[in-house]
This record gives sequence, C-alpha cells and structure tokens, in this order.
Amino acid sequence: MTIFLLLVGLGLIVLGANWLVNGATGIARRAGLNEFVIGLTIAGFGTSTPELVVSLDGAIQGNSDIAVGNVIGSNIFNILFILGLTALVYPVSMTDQNRRKDIPITLCVSALILFLGKSHSFFGIGKEDSLTRPEAVVCLIIFAIYIFYTFKSSGKTMQSGTIDSGRKLSSSILLAIAGLAALIGGGELFVHSATDFARQIGVSDKFIAVTILAGGTSLPELATSLIAAFKGYDRLALGNILGSNVFNMLIILGASSMITPLSFGSVSIIDASVIILSCVLLLLWGYTGRRLHIDRWEGALMLLVFVAYYMYIFNKL
Repeated sequence: MTIFLLLVGLGLIVLGANWLVNGATGIARRAGLNEFVIGLTIAGFGTSTPELVVSLDGAIQGNSDIAVGNVIGSNIFNILFILGLTALVYPVSMTDQNRRKDIPITLCVSALILFLGKSHSFFGIGKEDSLTRPEAVVCLIIFAIYIFYTFKSSGKTMQSGTIDSGRKLSSSILLAIAGLAALIGGGELFVHSATDFARQIGVSDKFIAVTILAGGTSLPELATSLIAAFKGYDRLALGNILGSNVFNMLIILGASSMITPLSFGSVSIIDASVIILSCVLLLLWGYTGRRLHIDRWEGALMLLVFVAYYMYIFNKL
C-alpha cells in the first residue's frame, strides 16, 4: 500500500506540473507578461507551499532546526540539483536582466538572511544567532518591494512554445490552480509515503530528514522546471527556481520568525558557503560562453557540487 501511495503521489506531481506550466504560460500570454515573471511569481511562490507548511509547523512547534534547515536545504537543492539537472537535460536560457538584476537579487537576499541570522553573537547582540521579529518585518518589506519591482520592470516577450494561444484567461487560471493543488497534494503524499517506507526498512530519522524532507518539499519545483524545459519554456524554469528561493528566504523565514525568533545555530559555515556558492555559480554562468545559457557542462558541474555537499552531510550524520 505504501508503494502504491508513493506512485500515486509521484503521478500527481508530474500531472500537476504539466497543468501548472500550461496554465501559467497561458496566463502570461493573456496578461502580456513574459514567462520568466510568471515562473518567478505564480510557479515559484506556488511550488514553495510545501516548504511554507513545513517551516511554519516547525516554528509553531518551536523547532528552529526544521524551519531554518528546510529552507536552507531546499534552496541549495533548488539551484544545484534542480537547475543543474534541468540544464543537463535542456540548456536553460537567461536574459541580460536575469544576469544583471534577478540573479544578483537572489544572491543578495540569501547573503542578507544569512548575515541577519548568523551575526548576533559576532556583534554581541543577544545570546545566540537568530532571526528576530524586527528583522522578520524587514524581510517582509523587502519582499513587497521585490514584487513591485518585478512587475514594474517585467518585459512583454513570450518564447515560442507549445501553448494553446486560444485558451481563455479563466481556463488558464483554473488550470494553474489545479496544477498547484495536484503538485502540493502529490508532494505531501510522496513525502509521507517515502518516509513510512524508509522507516519500514530501518532507515534513521536523521537520514530521512536530510534526504526525503529537504528533497521532497522541492519536488514541485523539480517537476515544474523539468516539464517547463521540455516544453521549451526554460526561462519559466529559471524564474520558478529564483522566485522559489526568494520566497523561501523572505516570506517563509520572515513569517516563521514572526511566530517565534528562529535560531540559526544549526546553520554551519559549510551550509552558508554552499548556498552563496550556488548563487555565485548562476551569476558566473551568465558571463561564460557566447550565449546567455546555463549549458550542459555547467549543469553537470552544479550537480557535482551538490553531490559533494550531500556526501559531506552524510559523513556528519
């Protein structure tokens, strides 16, 4: 029964991702927005719902390690594994604005949150490193400015693809909502079923937390990015990841810290370095080669960094 539920969850994830990509690109075409912006907002924020649920629940339970570790782990998984794998399958294109603004913003947001969370003991502010409520308010304000800036500076260009241009806006919205619902429901079913199966075969809770929880909550981003790339909407895939990471850092950690200040004591220098390195690699790929692409060899290198990081984590268990 557990295996059956696991397969049902996986099927819902794939089906939901397909619906979300078709619905989101339909909205983009009808609203006159490019698919990167739709990926950054509807797809990126929507697919971060599992991370939001896990982190808020961790904050309510007073478990900062889950709330913070879930976001840090998911953001690393999003860039290094998901974008790396997507680029390996289909080179991911980016624009000059992505290179000059969107990726640097993601890098700055990541650096800011890590600085706010890890600098208290260094400057003698409080007894431990944590993200406080005033800092959480700052995060939420920055997010509001970010959204305003994104829509104000968005272009109007759509890539060619397989989208049905005759679909009504209302149909596209319903399709995107249904896709998100299937993604979230399928992701939850997959994570719970995989956790039950892992416990049945005697795998430790620590191993489950590091692998299934961190990777499982990112399954919607993985499915959405891969299907978007297969359909020729690789900029939606990039927007999905960048939007998800910014949402995770500013909204999820911000909202969770409003409930209770989140301790960053479990975030090691290696964790912080890898999340910054992942953003730096994205920025670097924007200035390598003759085209604005994350090429296959660059995707392979990102996957190697991801594997090295996970090997380090497993050795620390």
